[in-house]
Amino acid sequence: MTLSRRGLLAGTGAILAAGAVGAPASAHPARTTALPATKRFTMSATTNEFFRHKPLWGPTVMQSMAFDTPNNRIFTAQLRSGTEANSGTLTLSRLDFSGTVLGHMYLTGFGHGVSIGAQGVGSTSYLWTETDVDTANGRGRQICRFPWQNGATLTKDSASLTKWKPVANGSVFTPAVDQRYGRLGVRHSLSDGMHINVYSLAAAQAGDYSNVLASFKQPALTPGIDFQGWALYGSYCYFWEGEAYPGEPDETKANSKLWCYDINQGKIVDSFLTLAGKSLTYREAEGMAVYGATDATARLYFGFASGVTGDRRANFFYRNDLV
Repeated sequence: MTLSRRGLLAGTGAILAAGAVGAPASAHPARTTALPATKRFTMSATTNEFFRHKPLWGPTVMQSMAFDTPNNRIFTAQLRSGTEANSGTLTLSRLDFSGTVLGHMYLTGFGHGVSIGAQGVGSTSYLWTETDVDTANGRGRQICRFPWQNGATLTKDSASLTKWKPVANGSVFTPAVDQRYGRLGVRHSLSDGMHINVYSLAAAQAGDYSNVLASFKQPALTPGIDFQGWALYGSYCYFWEGEAYPGEPDETKANSKLWCYDINQGKIVDSFLTLAGKSLTYREAEGMAVYGATDATARLYFGFASGVTGDRRANFFYRNDLV
């Protein structure tokens, strides 16, 4: 991550920013336990490599990833090369499963791209991102949904964009789509830190955020290590952290860590310090997403940026053991 997320995106000390009034928004309720219990990914399971050192549409660091499972499409987000970091200008790439770029979009005035979501509706891929950038911190003040349009440039006011502010007093919004269970997670900042609300995906895309299925404050992760992504799958939430390091030859120097949070129990139930991709040059943890329509096909992906300045690359690894 080219901008430090310490303080801004950690579990405490997050910045509040003013945002525009959106569609029906929820107040922040107490944590609920309304999600049916599901299996979870094992953080210490065997690491599988998906692809390594692939170029995206542009030479900057990948920030996040998302899968349109029904259509077997991958999408990534990164800050657009040659733009101001806090302008919220993003590049989206569409990739196939070999890591080859098949298309791109530009998003102007959106945010930092810490997390994006993808949703397949028939043959169309809809993307969920932050939008309405606060140029004071480069983060979005709302979330939005729009269809993939290869080669298009969208602004925060484009007609194809639908946007909402799900939590009236929240800021620093990022979405995560749980396609398997039909849910949308919304990570956001409140005065006491980062929180996550879970909604029905169908209700959310219709603009109804009045029914919060679950709500919790993000637990404390590793102090001083940058937050790099999150994902939602069933009754669990996953977090990804780490900082750029020129290879991690042993556990005493490792800082890239996977976390699993049980939403119903309200606590971290698993974590693992990974050495995946330890030979990569630069090796910065970036992006997390889930692929799969069943437990048998489900994979928890986590990414790294690699390469040198001006030629950054994307790397995908995954876990697929559930308990």
